[in-house]
Amino acid sequence: MQLGLVGLGTMGGPMARRIADAGHDVIGADSSPTAVERARTAGTTATGSLAELVAALAPPRVVWVMVPPPVTATVLDELARLLDEGDLVVDGGNSDWRQAAGRAARLAESGVRFLDVGVSGGQWGWRHGYGLTVGGAAEDAERVWPVLVALAAPDAVALVGPTGSGHFVKAVHNAVEYGLMQAYAEGFALLSSSEGIDPLTALRVWQAGCSVRSFLLEQTVDALAANPGLTGVGTAVADSGMGRWTATEAVRRGIATPVLTAALQARFASRDDDRAANRLLVAARAQIGGHSRG
Repeated sequence: MQLGLVGLGTMGGPMARRIADAGHDVIGADSSPTAVERARTAGTTATGSLAELVAALAPPRVVWVMVPPPVTATVLDELARLLDEGDLVVDGGNSDWRQAAGRAARLAESGVRFLDVGVSGGQWGWRHGYGLTVGGAAEDAERVWPVLVALAAPDAVALVGPTGSGHFVKAVHNAVEYGLMQAYAEGFALLSSSEGIDPLTALRVWQAGCSVRSFLLEQTVDALAANPGLTGVGTAVADSGMGRWTATEAVRRGIATPVLTAALQARFASRDDDRAANRLLVAARAQIGGHSRG
């Protein structure tokens, strides 16, 4: 099938190549001249204009949007003006699932269909295949199914529910990922504090055959092997926003998620350069019990 792909960056560029390698016709678009040139060098037909992209696609069109969340709304608004009735838009970015219904309604005003797809696999998904969770109507998912199968790892694509469901499942997935990575990091810290133990060797054994082995641990081991001393690595851990959305939704629903929430809070704590709360605790302990302020 033919697909327009908006966004040829870290995720979109390699995805375009994987789709093309499966025999599909991919036409890409990106506002960055560098990304467009990189895509063309890799063999993808690419343009810097959404209007040119839409004009190059044969109707009824399918356009997959793979851009950062702050840009998604602008891209979808422009596509709503450019596309025709019967066309289909797929939002594969890390969008807030709570915005999906409104975006689908906005596109529907022009007769354009909408799917939201949670995409997991990171920068290596193009090689191993992605995990794809699809939200929307079954007939729309069926229409783009050949591309979904081309992108996915074996058995790693499914229609998980109505509009918004694909991104919701991805958000919860990312929150779970926070918890797993936090557990690995805390285990590493404990091993590192133990005299005579090489943490990298221990983690390699974990990954080779222990019950905690996973893709995340594999990547963690690779990162540590490349830089055993973690030289030049900062301590502030960023978050994409999905963990926050998930934590907020868990509170709204009254669902206990102590591990996921604690992992998110640990990321927040890593960015507190002033450690104001810790300094107050030290001062309070000194005031209450006469403990040292050091």
